[in-house]
Amino acid sequence: MTTTFSSFKLSWYDYVAFAAMLLVSASIGVYFGFFKSRYNTIREYLLGGRKMKIVPIALSITVSQFTGITLIGVPADVYIYGATYWLACLSLVFVVPLMIYVYLPVFYNLELTSTYEYLEKRFDSRTKLLVSGFYIMCSDITLALIAYGPALVFSTATGIDVQVVSFVVCGICVFYTAIGGLRTVIWTDVFQFVVIFGSLASIFVISLSKLGGFETIWMKAVDGGRLDIFDFDLDPTKRDSFWIIIIGSTIQLLCQICSDPTSVQKFLAVSTFKDAAWSVIYFGLSFALIITFCILIGLGINAKYSDCDPFITKQIAQGDQLTPYYVMDFAENFPGVFGLFIAGIVSAAMSTIAAFLNTLSGVIYKDFLSKFFKTNMSVRSTTRILKLIVTINGIICMCLVFVIKYIEGRIFVLSMMLSAMQLGPTLGLFTLGMLFPRANSKGAFYGAIGTWIIILSIVVPSQYYKSKKILTYPTKHFSTDGCTNEIISFANTTFQTFSNGTTDSTLPTSEPFFLFRISFYYHSLIGAFTTIFLGLVISYMTKKDEAPVDKSLISPVSHFLLSEEHESQYRDVESALEILETNSKSKDEN
Repeated sequence: MTTTFSSFKLSWYDYVAFAAMLLVSASIGVYFGFFKSRYNTIREYLLGGRKMKIVPIALSITVSQFTGITLIGVPADVYIYGATYWLACLSLVFVVPLMIYVYLPVFYNLELTSTYEYLEKRFDSRTKLLVSGFYIMCSDITLALIAYGPALVFSTATGIDVQVVSFVVCGICVFYTAIGGLRTVIWTDVFQFVVIFGSLASIFVISLSKLGGFETIWMKAVDGGRLDIFDFDLDPTKRDSFWIIIIGSTIQLLCQICSDPTSVQKFLAVSTFKDAAWSVIYFGLSFALIITFCILIGLGINAKYSDCDPFITKQIAQGDQLTPYYVMDFAENFPGVFGLFIAGIVSAAMSTIAAFLNTLSGVIYKDFLSKFFKTNMSVRSTTRILKLIVTINGIICMCLVFVIKYIEGRIFVLSMMLSAMQLGPTLGLFTLGMLFPRANSKGAFYGAIGTWIIILSIVVPSQYYKSKKILTYPTKHFSTDGCTNEIISFANTTFQTFSNGTTDSTLPTSEPFFLFRISFYYHSLIGAFTTIFLGLVISYMTKKDEAPVDKSLISPVSHFLLSEEHESQYRDVESALEILETNSKSKDEN
């Protein structure tokens, strides 16, 4: 009998594996929320008291970078376009040192509970409110997208309504994040990292046993062109190449760990700067490990379907169905494997959702609400407010899932647009502030607005052309030479299609404008570079006598750019503050 994506049913082993993951995640929240946590300060709730250990922090950051969509999409991407994405592991050679030597010293020494506080200290409050407000809006939508993807896979396999699954997943995340703070988020992430790694490793081991070993998988990947990853063509309009992945992934990862408060907040939760630096290094290693296993599973998919493509034979209709379908193909002989796989992709979603919820509580409270409350408000009252913020954002996430159901075919487009508009310009602002002492508040504020307009004008037409199949990328070779007569017959009587849409004959068939054809891997690069460029130009055009920039707000690698006059002014201001502080202490003593 021919297996299709919708015909597979889970066994009770699969349900047990999935339920166990949810139960353990909730139990960790109960342990840290009711038996372990004692919050004497808000810093303890949001930063774990700065007493967290290196490895848990690194694993937590790693797992929060992988959504369920990533774990499903990367292996499918390998089968369809090749394994070039593995080069993202090499980009860590640049990302890790840049984080340690450029960005982390500033963030760590300022001891911020909200990353966007830096923008107020370096520029002004309107820049902070602009960026943090945009972050909150994008995060609420992103939360719903993250929750919806894995829930859709589970719903398809079980028949349970996707909204019910999303409600349960979001509800558990809200529960353990609200009651336990950052400690709970991190230790739950550690458990979920084990689940994710366990699911990927088990699938790969099964692939080895079912497909004839690693050598067979590797040779079929070579024969199918999936390992042709060293394409040194400089053309930026290709989907991917050596330079596109190395450069694009470097900027993308810098955006995710150097300017995204979800990651920065965790790096600041360790007790020393040395520990923070080591957590960055361990993050790089664990990130590369997960990516490598995703790539290996993609090579297994290629070995399995190298001579009987499931798209051509209409066994599946869309790319995001390929990885679950591949696991299902093996699941009958290995009870519980598909349940572990589902647990892995849902774990990835939950870790990201929890990280967002915890960070959102800090950003909303510190950047917006704190000014409306008394400065001497008790820790208990403030913690209740933070928990309420987590709960409200969780409810918003659940409500948005109902909306996303009606734009299912455009989820990826919306996700790409939000990512391009948020990550690149934000990294550009932090880079502008830390590396260029002459940049001013007007340059930062109007540079960010200008960049958002430019990015939007590039991303929207690009995604439109892709949705209409006017802008397409060449795929690897697919074959049906090894298909059985039963599968061929099934393909001939089934009218599903791999394509998400068809080319509209009324649209122009000429090649889209160059900017619309640039690889999406470069969108964050464009956003960061444009923000820096516009920020410097506007700063130069509007420069005037301003107070000297605090040296602690400038990255150590750019201290040489501080002029002697600037240094003298800074020392004068610093001396004046010390005199005022001394006089104040003397008055208090008298």
